[in-house]
Amino acid sequence: MRQNKLLQAIQKVIGINLGIMGAVLGLSQPLHAHSQAAEMVPLYQNMSDFGAHVKKDDFTNSYIISKGSLTVRAKPNSDTVLVNGKPLKVSVPLVEKNGQAVVSAGFINEVFQSGLDKTFTVENSPHPLNGLNTAELKAAYDIIQKSKYAYPNMRFAELKLKEPDKAKVWDTFIDNKPFTDHRIAVFNLLKGNTAIEGEVDLNSKEVIKWNVLENTHGMVLIDNFEAVQKAIENSADYRKALKKRGIDDVKKVIANPLTVGYFGGKDGLNKELNVLKVVSYLDTGDGNYWAHPIENLVAVVDLNQQKVIRIEEGSLIPVPMAPKPYVSKNTKTPPKPLNMVEPEGKNFSISGQTVHWGNWCLHVSLDSRVGLQLSTVTYKDKGVKRKVMYEGNLGGMVVPYGDPELGWYFKSYLDSGEYGMGTLTSSINPGKDAPNNAVLLDAVIADYTGQPQVIPNAIAIFERYAGPEYKHKEIFGDQDASEERRELVVRWISTVGNYDYMFDWVFGQNGTIGLNAGATGIEAVKGVKTRTMHDATAKEDTKYGTLIDHNIVGTTHQHIYNYRLDMDVDGGPNSFVHMDPVIKPTTDGGVRTSSMQIDTKVIDSEKSATEKFDPSSIRLISNLNKENKMGNPVSYQLIPFAGGTHPIAKGAQFSPDEWLFKRLSFMDKQIWVTQYNADERYPEGKYSNRSTHDTGLGQFIDNNQNIENKDLVVWLTTGTTHVARAEEWPIMPTEWVNTLLKPWNFFDSTPSLNIETEKEKQNTGHH
Repeated sequence: MRQNKLLQAIQKVIGINLGIMGAVLGLSQPLHAHSQAAEMVPLYQNMSDFGAHVKKDDFTNSYIISKGSLTVRAKPNSDTVLVNGKPLKVSVPLVEKNGQAVVSAGFINEVFQSGLDKTFTVENSPHPLNGLNTAELKAAYDIIQKSKYAYPNMRFAELKLKEPDKAKVWDTFIDNKPFTDHRIAVFNLLKGNTAIEGEVDLNSKEVIKWNVLENTHGMVLIDNFEAVQKAIENSADYRKALKKRGIDDVKKVIANPLTVGYFGGKDGLNKELNVLKVVSYLDTGDGNYWAHPIENLVAVVDLNQQKVIRIEEGSLIPVPMAPKPYVSKNTKTPPKPLNMVEPEGKNFSISGQTVHWGNWCLHVSLDSRVGLQLSTVTYKDKGVKRKVMYEGNLGGMVVPYGDPELGWYFKSYLDSGEYGMGTLTSSINPGKDAPNNAVLLDAVIADYTGQPQVIPNAIAIFERYAGPEYKHKEIFGDQDASEERRELVVRWISTVGNYDYMFDWVFGQNGTIGLNAGATGIEAVKGVKTRTMHDATAKEDTKYGTLIDHNIVGTTHQHIYNYRLDMDVDGGPNSFVHMDPVIKPTTDGGVRTSSMQIDTKVIDSEKSATEKFDPSSIRLISNLNKENKMGNPVSYQLIPFAGGTHPIAKGAQFSPDEWLFKRLSFMDKQIWVTQYNADERYPEGKYSNRSTHDTGLGQFIDNNQNIENKDLVVWLTTGTTHVARAEEWPIMPTEWVNTLLKPWNFFDSTPSLNIETEKEKQNTGHH
């Protein structure tokens, strides 16, 4: 993980011939710095080139310059500026000339390298879960390449840090014990129908594991996208099928490589085949080929042979040709600026990959398969770091479509397990994908060739106002207690084909953790003959979706997410507790005939813990060995869904005899609790592409282990049933679904009354 490349950006900006720029704008008259003529440059242009934002505060007659974690206030003609609230003398003051603000060419260097920004602090000793850096990835690849196992054109599905021992990590993080274990890289190679699992000891520089798995289908890698495009372009049969549809230029056809699932041979595809299905779109030049589906035409591409082996066709449907650009060309007056300014700097700090905010402390990293991972999450209570969660991330997800026809029946994408959502991370655009005050972190992962790939702006971290935390005004007194609610958001975005998925981890000062998933991007649409719902074809064409434009149906589908949460509430071991509000008759002969009471029980086994979530119930992960001051066991509540305008996905919308249910179980229950097993990582199983049975959560609970007072992992499933609507076309406003972890008697009192600020930490040296 790396912070934004500040130094390179500064050098790039300073390298511009700023004297010429100033002369053009009539600003070339020099001021003097240390008896030398200072080259003066326009403030707004200079800072814009640097990636900083500038606004004028007319009330205080000062300019506010902000970039990432740093905010500068500068008054005209003053040789002192405020950097995150602290005074700094500059060689040449900002001045106003001919109605424009100008600064010296060295102004950027002086303020942005002043050392007054305390957001980033030195990591005294590396966190054991810091991902492999560029040098380590290169070293791991070189060791494999030079080993006796190496072969030409190795294709990597993953190359990353092997998870170290959990107990040792906690000892290092909590008790500052030295971490002495070797760094091990784990890798997964794909070779036709074979997967190879291996490990590299970076200390001894040797391959210490090489396990070959025959007849195993791995992930779709980036080079597969190019392979299927070439395959359809080289296929005479495919070009012939296009010609029937009035398409003469195969180069204007965009291939979309899709996994084929498994249907027990009913689709005519042998399990041994290493294939993808291709549905295609026509590039008409409007920038949105997704709006021009080539319907009822599917090519089956054999990846081993790199060619089309079968064409599947249905009736001819004209390609919708109406232009549907989605890049905004709005010519209206833009809204007035909305600036989020932190004049004294951030309320959080980052040391290596560890984030400190208020009483929270957490480690962030990026995994090539599941994306954003948070680990060693603690909350400081009365000066003591209390464990909450060892590790949390998206375990996996599925997007099943409800249309059973030719080009749609196989579409049940396992975005994480089949495509690798971390690999498909989208860089975050400040001011649009995240607020301007966000700190953006780069990430390093291995690409499919095993080489380091730097993803700029992979993770955004920012603080936001989230409403009132509490409020009470005494009617017969002077007390008026109110406090704002602050949240820290850690955001990551992945683009998988037509959809873009945003994942937010939202930390509240009051101990809550929100897990929010947002779907946006372009809906997968079906070309139809129907223009309006008054056409004779409308009923048949909209059987499996909504007519959202002329000749365009948005097919009904689901977005089902599963989070893997390795909870360690107050250190563990933990138990799974049911609390159910019930109505019971009164027995004391009073006026009331009934009462509200709570039935509580501890669940003893993995299978008993698996359930559809009832929002009227309370489900807790509890540490029954520890109590708050009232004697209640400390716990966290599990709330698998809250909010979302589309119907909540309380299970997949398929009949029980569908093959998808044989392959996946996680989508049909919202709460799963298992004993911790370091090898149980993915709810859909490690090799989900073309899987014939459930090798994930269904298999994990098959031995029905006891879960009372054990090290537990919670798996929460949430999502929506996505019924398309016109307002989501041609691009979909982000649709959120929310999951919540809430402290339940974890504290002795309202936790937000005792928040340790970043300023207090710096004064006391606490982190």
